[in-house]
Amino acid sequence: MGEACEHFIRLIRNGNYYEAHEVLEAVWYPNRFEKDDEVLLIKGFINASVAFELVKRGRMEPARKAWGVYLKYRPLMERTDAGRKPLYHAVDNVLETTYEQLFRA
Repeated sequence: MGEACEHFIRLIRNGNYYEAHEVLEAVWYPNRFEKDDEVLLIKGFINASVAFELVKRGRMEPARKAWGVYLKYRPLMERTDAGRKPLYHAVDNVLETTYEQLFRA
């Protein structure tokens, strides 16, 4: 999980939102039917990257909806494994920074 999240962060920072989505989808997809907090948090991260890609394509309303899914799952970060919290907080920081750049521009 750590390597996937670090790769996700690099891709988001470089504006490669679709590719970032693909990296985490590979981790999430096999577990998508689990109601585990961590699986749902990853789903949220994926939706954040989708939101950014939609902004890039000029589709603001669907982008806001996708960002809303991220916000729905974001609180689960505090209920995940303590060892991964710093990593998830790093992902969250990059997502928040990118959100400010794209949605507030």
